[in-house]
Amino acid sequence: MVLEVALIDVLPGHEDEFAAAYAQGHPVLAGTPGCRSVRMTRGVESPTRFVLLVEWDSVEAHNDNFRATERFTRWRQLIGPHFAGPPLVEHFVDVPA
Repeated sequence: MVLEVALIDVLPGHEDEFAAAYAQGHPVLAGTPGCRSVRMTRGVESPTRFVLLVEWDSVEAHNDNFRATERFTRWRQLIGPHFAGPPLVEHFVDVPA
């Protein structure tokens, strides 16, 4: 399992519209084969900053089943107009205790 973390800054004044677009696009992302869970959080100190957390079976599941498909195009059409800049996206794996 890998965790995709996307740091998203939205245009000031677009916070509610972005949240509504996320709610509309959530099924598109969550229904992707290899997607285990999806969660969006919003900054308390920085309310225009959002963090998307997606658990994937693998980086390949993210890239091949989502990014390289029409699902990503639809997702981006919904949320992209509210971006203040390109999101910072990285993948992480758990560190054993």
